[in-house]
Amino acid sequence: MPIYEYLCKRCHRKSTFLVLKTEGFVPVCKHCGGTDLQRLISRVAFLRSEEDRLEKLADPSFLSGLDENDPRSVAQWMKRVGKELGEDLGEDFDQMVEEAMEEEMKGKGEGEGASEEID
Repeated sequence: MPIYEYLCKRCHRKSTFLVLKTEGFVPVCKHCGGTDLQRLISRVAFLRSEEDRLEKLADPSFLSGLDENDPRSVAQWMKRVGKELGEDLGEDFDQMVEEAMEEEMKGKGEGEGASEEID
């Protein structure tokens, strides 16, 4: 299937296009409307059965390195699960995880300061 990916040099975000006819096709960034895009080499996917994917998730080694008390560790694990399930979580997911980790870190800092004031 002719799917092309481009990186916008203006906003640095990726846009994906299904192109049936390449003649006359001019890519335009879906995020900022920029026209200065660089074509990317798309990743190759191979089909695995859902049973194979779920077996890999059930393997205890898949949980190695996971620290449920560390937001960064949990975020990395969530990305691995998404990839195993065949989901492209995209940039929006990455941004949400980063924001959640920042909030968690701010919350820990405030909580520590608040407990020190009470003592």
